[in-house]
Amino acid sequence: MNIKGFKFSAVEAAIKKPGRLDLALIVSETPAAVAGVYTTNAVKAAPVLLDQERTKKGACRAIVVNSGNANACTGPVGLADARETTRLVADGVGSAEEEVLVCSTGVIGVPLPMERMRAGIPPLVRGLGTGTFDDVARAIMTTDTFPKMEVRTGKAGGMEYTVAGIAKGAGMIMPNMATMLAFIVTDAAVDPTWLRTVFAAGVERSFNAITVDGDTSTNDTALIMANGAAGNPVLSAGSDDAAEFVRLLDEVLLALAKLIVKDGEGATKFVEITVKGARSDADAKRAAMAVANSCLVKTAFFGQDANWGRIFAAVGYSGAEVDPDRTELFFDDVQMVRAGVFTGGDAEARGTEILKKREFSVTVDLHLGEGVSTVYTSDLSYDYVKINADYRT
Repeated sequence: MNIKGFKFSAVEAAIKKPGRLDLALIVSETPAAVAGVYTTNAVKAAPVLLDQERTKKGACRAIVVNSGNANACTGPVGLADARETTRLVADGVGSAEEEVLVCSTGVIGVPLPMERMRAGIPPLVRGLGTGTFDDVARAIMTTDTFPKMEVRTGKAGGMEYTVAGIAKGAGMIMPNMATMLAFIVTDAAVDPTWLRTVFAAGVERSFNAITVDGDTSTNDTALIMANGAAGNPVLSAGSDDAAEFVRLLDEVLLALAKLIVKDGEGATKFVEITVKGARSDADAKRAAMAVANSCLVKTAFFGQDANWGRIFAAVGYSGAEVDPDRTELFFDDVQMVRAGVFTGGDAEARGTEILKKREFSVTVDLHLGEGVSTVYTSDLSYDYVKINADYRT
């Protein structure tokens, strides 16, 4: 994969335990336009606080990221450690410290092992150009079972460019955003202000439309860098080829978001939940997320139990406007409910067969308006409890 003007590196720094890549670096050879979307949790990790300030300037050169330690709830020391990390990287790549962003993921409340960070950064910098984007994807994993990467190519002004993204996340997945890190890089030239707008909109349709367990992390960060090395005319609102760029970016973001759900901790099902016919899109989103986050619904999915009543109940308490006598419900194309009541016949057996599949859809039609929303979720299994019961050990 060739993303012009970017270099990658990943090393083992034994931040939590040895035997795996856990420190990674993304560097643009020239200053790149940058945009970020961050957790809405009031408790924000030191890297989030630092990056929020630095991305306001709209340009950066590098992102350094570690797994195994979140550097969250670590007070002034944590912020000082985040700053030192960026300073060490900046010195190594020859950039200003303010042009370096930092991300962390892992255990909360434990100070960064800075002696290991200091030892790991020099070989990390030396490895630039020999590492790959896939190496970075592997280094940011925590409870993930596989690295997550998506790539698309397009043309602007006759020049070919690439949009590539990686993400991590398997648990604590719930907007806004999920416990996830996502890094998108493109060699397209993009106006920084417009990039911020389209990236935020894309995140809303992807990473903010997934849930595994309803928890919102302290470290959620999605960043995009666009360095213009492809040589295309600058893409901006209304410019030629702008719509194509947005389409490709949305495809990368949504594909990564779906991979996070499919890799949900202990997940055995991937479920697409659509609520339509709502009074508004916001109402539809409320109802869809209520269904997606319901432990009763998610355990029914795991048990392959076509218990549509749990879904009805979740829609009812969601806060969305609902008229039960108008509502319909489907598992894939099997209609379970019509005008608020069970359709009967062989619907139970056919619905159960749908829930035995690895992937299926749930559609709720409220028949009240034009509002629609689709979210993505997983089931809740025994293994989710096992994984999270001993996460720190």
